[in-house]
Amino acid sequence: MGSASTGKLSTRTAMAVHILTLVGANPDVAHSSEWLAGSLGVHPVMVRQVTSRLRAAGLVETRRGKAGLRLTRPASAMTLLDVYRAVEDGDALLALHARPNPSCPVGSGIQAVLEDVFEEARTAFERSLAACTVADVMARVLSRAG
Repeated sequence: MGSASTGKLSTRTAMAVHILTLVGANPDVAHSSEWLAGSLGVHPVMVRQVTSRLRAAGLVETRRGKAGLRLTRPASAMTLLDVYRAVEDGDALLALHARPNPSCPVGSGIQAVLEDVFEEARTAFERSLAACTVADVMARVLSRAG
């Protein structure tokens, strides 16, 4: 956890779950970047950036010569932790600042303590994501759609 963080989490995981939910809920639709971007409310380039990461992680595949994505496994076998790890850069959740003063009583010990605290938080965060699948999200979304 060595580098400084902006303190703002990326929206890539949310966009990726949105994309996977759309694809899973509409398996017979040609999922072009433009079609997906219309649901996400973003530019198609952002969709392509996220789907590229999902494809590299083996969560989706494209069909040569055809528009669209396909899930590589059932949505029930795809956890939000899988998605998070596929699209986020390294340890996107929490990071330590680079150089606290070792002569300061707080600075000399803060990183070791925060590493422990942040590791506990990361573990709880990942456990929560691992307990929820794309199929779970899809069911909740579709139940709200009426």
